[in-house]
Amino acid sequence: MTKLPLTAELLAACLVSSASPGRAAAAVARAVGGAMEERLTAVSAELNLGAAPAICWERLGAGCPALAPLAHCLVRTSVSGAPAAAPLVGLAAAQRAEVAAAAHARVRRAGVLATAPLGLCFLPAFVLVGIVPVVAGLASAFSQRS
Repeated sequence: MTKLPLTAELLAACLVSSASPGRAAAAVARAVGGAMEERLTAVSAELNLGAAPAICWERLGAGCPALAPLAHCLVRTSVSGAPAAAPLVGLAAAQRAEVAAAAHARVRRAGVLATAPLGLCFLPAFVLVGIVPVVAGLASAFSQRS
């Protein structure tokens, strides 16, 4: 899910502004939309009905490996009682760094893959223009001496 860093940062901002976890999840759900909206709306409803936060946040990541880091972070902070803002911001930064590293790896791979066709085009030309005349000249020089 490409919206994971945005979702984490929005949740952090809502929680820092003293919103309850249920209200924060509802607000972020409306902001991010898509599949993330459905999951966050369900969590928000459960939290507003009084369900245990750790269980609700666990359900957020259940069946969706892309949301597992977010769910794990929220479960950990709800169990420990620690403020969730700093871990959520850290999670967003880590996810963005991971995506950037993957993009850089794809760019490097594309550069390597682009050199193979160029090599296939220039190698025959190099052989024909650079090596064949030298070999032909050496062969003719040796044949005249014999």
